Amino acid sequence: MIALALALAAAGPVVATDDGPVRGEADGAGAVFRRIPYAAPPVGARRWRPPARPARWTTPRAAVAEHAACPQTMSGEWNRRAAESGDEDCLFLDIRTPRLAPDARLPVMVWIHGGSNRAGSGGGTVESRITDQGIVLVSIQYRLGALGFLSHPALTREQGGTSGNYGLMDQQAALDWVRRNIAAFGGDPARVTIAGESAGAQDVGLHRLAPASQALFARAIAESGTPGFGVPARSLRQNEVVGTIIARRAGLSDRASAAALRAVPVARLLAADQGTAVPGLADASFIWLQAVVDGRFLREAPATAIAAGRFHRGPLLIGVNARELTLHGGLPAAADTVRREFGAGAPRALAFYGLQPGGTPIDDPRLGDVTLQLANDLTFRCPTIAISAANAARGVPVFQYQFDYAPPGGSVSHASELASVFALPAPGAPPVAHYWLNFVKTGDPNGAGLPRWPAYDVKTRAYLSFGQTQTTARADLRPICALRSAP
Repeated sequence: MIALALALAAAGPVVATDDGPVRGEADGAGAVFRRIPYAAPPVGARRWRPPARPARWTTPRAAVAEHAACPQTMSGEWNRRAAESGDEDCLFLDIRTPRLAPDARLPVMVWIHGGSNRAGSGGGTVESRITDQGIVLVSIQYRLGALGFLSHPALTREQGGTSGNYGLMDQQAALDWVRRNIAAFGGDPARVTIAGESAGAQDVGLHRLAPASQALFARAIAESGTPGFGVPARSLRQNEVVGTIIARRAGLSDRASAAALRAVPVARLLAADQGTAVPGLADASFIWLQAVVDGRFLREAPATAIAAGRFHRGPLLIGVNARELTLHGGLPAAADTVRREFGAGAPRALAFYGLQPGGTPIDDPRLGDVTLQLANDLTFRCPTIAISAANAARGVPVFQYQFDYAPPGGSVSHASELASVFALPAPGAPPVAHYWLNFVKTGDPNGAGLPRWPAYDVKTRAYLSFGQTQTTARADLRPICALRSAP
């Protein structure tokens, strides 16, 4: 494999980036580049610091081989390979372009992978052939888990009063790299769409709120994720408490220095991160999905910024899958969850779900049992509706969807739309990729031969349903969400 990579690199096209030349693998009139460093390795003294430019190089760097994922523990078979390949030197991006010419000026989609901000990788994304339809595809990696999101009093003192959100700063640095360099790969820096799924979609939403990110892209796609997933944000001080707990679990005192933190072996840090309970957060798996107002990347709570209209005004494509993830705590926790989350609307919500005293939980043949419905309403559907309404009210073009298609023998679940995003549809499958491609190119998903996708507005509340047998426009994704407006 190494010999093949070197042979491909020796024969491949060379592109000059502003950090140094890279040699990729030819692909017709285009090319694919893997393992381009967009930032210096965040190792040693650079752990838990904002990303910095890499050291310049002058000899063409081979950009054809696969790269390590950022350090993570295994969350299941889906990320086994990433967990086994993890390395702190992981701040790479990959590019596939159908036309390697500076004057091509093709629209660009930058993909931010999901995985709860603690797992996953950017590797493999650019093997998609949707680029043959006339876009440049970029996939980025960013620091994960405690390595990417930990705040700690020692780091805050060292860094002028802020710490945390390093993974989001990595993404921001990658977007800035794209702005500076993508034209050399055939892309148009003025037509960049940031896109992501799950945690990647949350991060897309946070970039739409972060002042320093807003000039780095033109439009956004958020699949099954919103800023904080409907959970109130943590303050810097609250995140420092979480960081202190993790440091303690890693064997350090509560007064540990920044140097002592950086000396903790990666494996011990990952183990300390696992299962850490966050004060006030019911589900420990959401530890790095709760947005953190660190004061540098994110200066105010998402709910505050959204209510005030302080967000990116470019077109937004946003939606959910009919079935995503089940409720933490299961059925025994359901009624208390409704009371906590719906407030004054709880009596009506309890009746809607069949959870009132003496009631029978109401299952739905399409959306699942009541715990699945409730989890997806609170974590995905209701926050998506709230974000859609807030943006549409400020004049932002919003296109909302629900994905409810599974291939024969399959089922709809969290992330099941990804296969339809990164490949053109098989016979009988919904034309998801065509809509996404149109949006990346123009800011409007509609195009010739496709069922009309009406823009969302606060009166019609239109969305597009990607169903099992048809793709059709509908109205009011989930009326029960009117009782709960948290974004």
